[in-house]
Amino acid sequence: MAERILIADDETEVVDLLELYLQREGYEVIKCADGALAWETIEKEPVDLAVLDVMMPGLDGFALCRKIRQQHLFPVILLTAKVEEVDKISGLMQGADDYITKPFNPLEVLARIKSQLRRYRQYNPGVLEELDLRGLYINRTSHVCRLYQSSLELTPREFEILWYLCENRGRVVSSEELFETVWGEKYLDHNNTVMNHIGRLREKMQESYKNPRFIKTVWGIGYTVEA
Repeated sequence: MAERILIADDETEVVDLLELYLQREGYEVIKCADGALAWETIEKEPVDLAVLDVMMPGLDGFALCRKIRQQHLFPVILLTAKVEEVDKISGLMQGADDYITKPFNPLEVLARIKSQLRRYRQYNPGVLEELDLRGLYINRTSHVCRLYQSSLELTPREFEILWYLCENRGRVVSSEELFETVWGEKYLDHNNTVMNHIGRLREKMQESYKNPRFIKTVWGIGYTVEA
């Protein structure tokens, strides 16, 4: 499956130009005209790298980068017309991996995207893994998930929950551990977020509530996928 590059910029000509060069190289491009739409897309679809304009209306590139870093590790490249060094430093401090000023050479942007993807794959070898457990196939690189050859349409968080449980199969994972790993936030008592997501996962997998085949509840402790 082609790697997916999200481009968020309110300048249509910039987005279309980058899309042209990226598609020639075999990448799939997701175009967003503002930061809010980009964040909504990231919450619903797998993304391998994001290119964000700093000066977008509403949710700007800096704010969007901060939100991404709270939950995702994929590379982020910022685009901006600002050339001051302090702006570049500010962008990198928000969690960006690279910073490119406008106007730019699209071939340079393409080269930097390739470089960031190579570096990400090199230092995150786990993203290249795939698991096949009794008819459940899950690939973290492509975000493909199939159950008995039928595709499962999972949200990014549902996918990460299922991956983490499968990766830690044979071990009981607490709701607290799942929440802090997937959401990247401190777990608070009486938080039903994990339970609700597990419920939706089971519905999509057509799991029996009383006798699930994959995600089993260990009452008072957490959840487990049997080895």
